[in-house]
Amino acid sequence: MVALDNDGLRAPVEPNRANRLYFAAWRWHFYAGLYVAPFLIMLATTGLIMLYSAAFIGRNGERMTVAVTGAPEATSALATAAIGAVPGGTVAQYLEPLSPGHVAVFRVDVGDVATAVQVNPFTGEVLGTSPWGNGLYDLADKIHGTLLIGTVGDRLIEIAAGFGILLIVTGLYLWWPRNGQRLATALIPNLSARGRSLWKSLHQTIGFWISAILLVFLVSGMSWTGVWGEKFVQAWSTFPAAKWDNVPLSDATHASMNHDGIKEVPWGLEETQMPMSGSEAGAIAIQGPVTLDSVVDYARSLGFIGRFQLNLPADESGVWTISHDSMSKDGPNPPSDRTVHIDQYTGKVLADIRYADYAAYAKAMAWGIAFHEGDMGNWNFVLNTLFCLSVIFMAISGLVMWWKRRPSGASRLAAPPLPVDMPLWKGAVFVALLLSLAFPLVGLTLLAVLAVDAVALRFLPGLRRALS
Repeated sequence: MVALDNDGLRAPVEPNRANRLYFAAWRWHFYAGLYVAPFLIMLATTGLIMLYSAAFIGRNGERMTVAVTGAPEATSALATAAIGAVPGGTVAQYLEPLSPGHVAVFRVDVGDVATAVQVNPFTGEVLGTSPWGNGLYDLADKIHGTLLIGTVGDRLIEIAAGFGILLIVTGLYLWWPRNGQRLATALIPNLSARGRSLWKSLHQTIGFWISAILLVFLVSGMSWTGVWGEKFVQAWSTFPAAKWDNVPLSDATHASMNHDGIKEVPWGLEETQMPMSGSEAGAIAIQGPVTLDSVVDYARSLGFIGRFQLNLPADESGVWTISHDSMSKDGPNPPSDRTVHIDQYTGKVLADIRYADYAAYAKAMAWGIAFHEGDMGNWNFVLNTLFCLSVIFMAISGLVMWWKRRPSGASRLAAPPLPVDMPLWKGAVFVALLLSLAFPLVGLTLLAVLAVDAVALRFLPGLRRALS
């Protein structure tokens, strides 16, 4: 039951504690959704673009197929062909074919310009070239991570992800069956409903079924962000280079192997220092000359399942780096992740980091990112497709419900009514303070909204009318 308060706004009449809490949760769900909805549509849309372009095109043309005709040529011969396609270039990275019927890919650098060259491994024929990391996948990835506006975009997305968690919590509370409704009926949408009731039923039911997956996506996505991700969880979960006995360390970190801001290095290694070549440290691995062919042969002998990547030494102290990780779409199994660094002069292994060496959160991220990107098999691809479409529907249906609920012709936002006696407001402030410690951007933003909603609106009737 509702009535008009002194400002002409709708508010519950003599509400009990449960009703006040319901209206408070609904109001917070509304405000969070208003901010998050455009971001969810953007994230889900770019996520779908990345999912399908990775599956059918590849980030650097590695999905291009070839006929299997005998034995493949030596990797050095393929590299020579790749360099011939980019005059004046040098090979910086090699991608082993995804299967015997796929192309080999080389990254050839000329100054700061990187080019992907796709080569037939059986004939040495150059089949194509393209700017490295500058295809449809990477464009969508940059929008997905920064909105193409750098640090500001990263921070806005981090806030949206945190408010997305608030959406889940308040949404589940609003969904929870009450007033005699059976739990079973809340799990299935009421398709016989019409108008806003149908939209609400679909929104609540689909929201419940995707809530756990959405939480995984939001947390794993936030772990990439610049404040909570980089300064908090990543800093505490990074593999410690000190575990490598008597290995000289570079000032560069593994993140230096990322190209143009695109994440190409396992999350748990990004902030770990790189080892340096030029000492007698390490265990013998390659006998004889340390060349592209001998390093590739050694990498194949390690028994990686699927393809692997090889980064060539960047300078006189650089190392050969062999890596295989599910995040980079090398294979579908996170526990098979492995990164090996080899001294460019001695051929000795300076470091061999495996999934078992990761910190607990880094292990969770290895799984979470692979799942997030749809890299764990066909079931993951199908599930992520349905999930992204569901997220887009949730955002649109929330906006539709708001539009249908708002008074016709009104110039107000038509937010859910603010309870006269806000329940547990002290607890809400306390939770916001805790969030400020764990999720700084989210917590501080939440405190600001709390201040506006609980204080400013009480003393500024005009603002209250506009937002209510």
